[in-house]
Amino acid sequence: MTQAAHTHVDHTELQADLGWALGVLLRGYAKGAQSVIADVPGGPRGYQVLTSAADGAATTQLALANKLGIDRTVMTYLLDDLEKAGLIERRPDPADRRARHILATDAGRATLCALQRKLAHIEDRVLGALTDDDRAQFRTMLRTVAVNIDAQDPLHDACSVVEQVTGADPTPRPRRRRATP
Repeated sequence: MTQAAHTHVDHTELQADLGWALGVLLRGYAKGAQSVIADVPGGPRGYQVLTSAADGAATTQLALANKLGIDRTVMTYLLDDLEKAGLIERRPDPADRRARHILATDAGRATLCALQRKLAHIEDRVLGALTDDDRAQFRTMLRTVAVNIDAQDPLHDACSVVEQVTGADPTPRPRRRRATP
């Protein structure tokens, strides 16, 4: 067998491998998504926080940190950055003055809508080989499998998956606070 024929056989076998296909799919989506959310403070984590704040899932800062698997200290810096960008606001919890509700601002919701439109274009590119009906069926099957796997082994930090695939570090680094004289 020639080298070219051997390469073709290996490549064909590789294409039949589920792990290879999932890796290629995730890499294609993650690379495109990374470019779309690059300007969001905190990158993928900032996007997750903004999404949670916009859909009302962010009851308190601590609950949000726990839900997204983000260290409380890192969450504080991330929220500081999102707030400075005008995307979220913190409001005191009337039931617990120590707790803060995280809410998307009007600018945050508008930014999120724009990001979601751009991400839809990335999804169209990634799923471009499928018809609209096949895409809907693929999403339904993928969601079913993902929900089942997550129920068995919950994903506590989706951003770490993006970091592993793209090599990006989505974690905002704690800034040193200046000592006041």
